[in-house]
Amino acid sequence: MSTYELEHEHELCSGFIFFRFIAITGSSLQGLSVLNTCSNININRSGCGCHPAVSKTKTAYIALGSNLGDRISEIEKACNEMTKRGIRVKRTSSLWETEPMYVTDQDRFINGACEVETELEPLGLLDELQAIERDMGRKKLIDKGPRNIDLDILLYGEEKVQNERLNVPHIGIPEREFVLRPLAELIPSKPLYASQPWKLVQDYLNDITPGEPLSSITPLSSTLAPLTPLVHSRKTKVMGILNMTPDSFSDGGRNNLESLSNTVKDLVRNGACIIDVGGQSTAPGRPEVSAEEEASRVVPAIELIRSIPETRHVAISVDTYRASVAEKAIASGADIINDVSAGALDAEMLPTVGRLGKTICLMHMRGNPQTMTKLTSYPDGLVPTVATELLSRVAAAEAAGIRRWRIILDPGIGFAKTGDQNLELLRSLEELRAWPGLQGLPWLVGTSRKSFIGKVTGVEEASQRVWGTAATVAAAVQGGADVIRVHDVREMALVTTMSDAIWRARD
Repeated sequence: MSTYELEHEHELCSGFIFFRFIAITGSSLQGLSVLNTCSNININRSGCGCHPAVSKTKTAYIALGSNLGDRISEIEKACNEMTKRGIRVKRTSSLWETEPMYVTDQDRFINGACEVETELEPLGLLDELQAIERDMGRKKLIDKGPRNIDLDILLYGEEKVQNERLNVPHIGIPEREFVLRPLAELIPSKPLYASQPWKLVQDYLNDITPGEPLSSITPLSSTLAPLTPLVHSRKTKVMGILNMTPDSFSDGGRNNLESLSNTVKDLVRNGACIIDVGGQSTAPGRPEVSAEEEASRVVPAIELIRSIPETRHVAISVDTYRASVAEKAIASGADIINDVSAGALDAEMLPTVGRLGKTICLMHMRGNPQTMTKLTSYPDGLVPTVATELLSRVAAAEAAGIRRWRIILDPGIGFAKTGDQNLELLRSLEELRAWPGLQGLPWLVGTSRKSFIGKVTGVEEASQRVWGTAATVAAAVQGGADVIRVHDVREMALVTTMSDAIWRARD
């Protein structure tokens, strides 16, 4: 009678498992080899290349808070530290400025939330977050008191955790607007508790008794107050255009390094708090220049602006769709990248801005400056289509590592739009601002001297379209624009001041 003994030795080779069976019959041995694949034998597949390992990655939501020092910088540093330690930050909410709760005798907080991927178990994740807080110098003097950084686990997958160190979902979520509002930006339709799948995060936010209205904030520079798009009494910021190009449609060739100092001082003196430097015309039909030529125009201008004492407090924006130009501009002192293509014309733009941690303006456009005039069909409606296409660019920016609080939007007046469509967008700006998924983001509107104004008013010379531009600026302010981009800074600063007084009465 023969018996078979299975030796528990196995070799892994090219996705196959070799089992060695030894047939034992009396004193003689007969070898028998059996070759099979994992798909035919039910075994532990650990380490087998023919099936991917089961992922242990979990999605968690982390609350972010700070009310000491450079609050935004502290939160951004914490997010970067998470990524360095293997806690991948996938998406962020906006940042919201809020009054302190519980201990009210302290400075206002900035709060937000982020979605992360992690292989850490809940307590391991807590340990890592607390290590980041310690390494960033947080010292907890009193419970719920001032702190430069605060990181709390709000949700961890679908799990419920009850531990002397940690409770998930976080017990304070339902009563705290400063937690629910950013969380609702990320997961409005997710149940907060598995035991109550019918009640969603947005429902808990809707249940909060309204207090002082909160506003998201978008940083521009270390010297300029951030944008607060939901503060009704905010002042519209004026962005002055500084074209360093010989072929811009309105002021080509007017600016050069010899005269630049006086030009920049005049912009600031007349009311500009942001200067938008351009080295490549994006007007329809204008030829492209090389990235090297574009950089050679904008970098010296940025360096000069930064050297003038009267202009050191302004934010510098660079009008470019090229990542290499953006990187050189930021290295020279630029604060904002103003990309007419929203990152679509250079695949490296969004990752570059994300890596450098700067603010970007994503403008709606189709095609490129050479083809956009033929791409003006919006069969599903202008506003819904512009909103949907901007939503996709916001998602691309977030996927590339750009924080939501670093995003400004632009409806793209004059870019892949007819004259009537430009007017419709100005009438519909408030609707765009309130579009689901776009709420809380600030808006830049650039209408200055554009051809649709000339067609309506009959003014052919672009530089003479001041009055028509003034009307569009007033409309933009009424619609909720946070920044207006203009050539005629002195006149348009007066228009925004008057428009703010009408539509944004002071508290």
